Amino acid sequence: MNPIDRFSGHADLYAQYRVDYPDELYDFIMADVIDRQLAWDCATGNGQVAAALAERFAQVDATDISEKQLILATQRPTIRYQVCRAEQTPFADHTFDLITVGQALHWFNVPAFHQEVRRVAKPGASLAEWGYGLATLNATLDPLLIDFYRNRIGPYWDPQRTHIDNAYTDLEFPFANVRSATFAIRRDWTLERFLNYLRTWSAVRQYIFENEEDPVTAFGERLQPLWGDGEQAVHFPVFCRVGRVGL
Repeated sequence: MNPIDRFSGHADLYAQYRVDYPDELYDFIMADVIDRQLAWDCATGNGQVAAALAERFAQVDATDISEKQLILATQRPTIRYQVCRAEQTPFADHTFDLITVGQALHWFNVPAFHQEVRRVAKPGASLAEWGYGLATLNATLDPLLIDFYRNRIGPYWDPQRTHIDNAYTDLEFPFANVRSATFAIRRDWTLERFLNYLRTWSAVRQYIFENEEDPVTAFGERLQPLWGDGEQAVHFPVFCRVGRVGL
C-alpha cells in the first residue's frame, strides 16, 4: 500500500494555519512515560508536536512522507527530521521512550504501523495517538459549518475521514494499560484566520483540484454578516489514547 500524501501541495498553509495542542494533552501523555531520552513524532507535518516534545525530551526524531512539510517545519537543535513512511522506518530496534502521532493515524496502514511501533519502542514505552474533530463556533454559525462540511465538500473527503468522526474508536489499539481522554481547544480567530484554516482541509484541496475554484471563498461570504469584523471563539474537540508497548 502506497502512503497517502494530502498535504504537500499546501504545506505553506498547513504550517501557518493548523491548530496547536494544549499543555493538558501533553501532560496526559507524559504521565506514564518512564524515561525522557528519545521520542519519535510520526507524521510530524509542520513539526508542532516535535517542538513540544523537544521541551520534554533530550532528543526527538520526527518523520513525515512530505518533504515539503519538513522543509517548513519548526526547527530545534534537538529535533532530527527525515522523510519516511510510518510503517517502515530506519530506526533501530528498541529505540524510543515515547511515540506520538497526532491527527494522522487514519492515513496509515494501522496494523503495519503498530507492528513498527513494537519494533522501535523500548520495552514499556508509551504510544500516544490523537486527533481532533469538526470545530464548533456558536448556535448561529454551527449549522452553516456542518452543511459546508457534510454537503458542500462532503463528497471530497477521503473515506479515512470517518475514523476522525468516530474518534478512532473503530481503529485497533492492542496495547497495555490503555488510557483515554478528551480535551477542548479554544482559539479566538478572525474570519480570515478561520477560512485559511478551512483551506488546509484535504477535502477542500481536492475540491479545488477537481473544480478549479475555492469553495471557501463563497462560504466566507455567507459567514461574514454573522461573524462580523472581530474574533469568534472556535472550539475543537480533541480525543487521545495512550498505551504501553511491550508489556
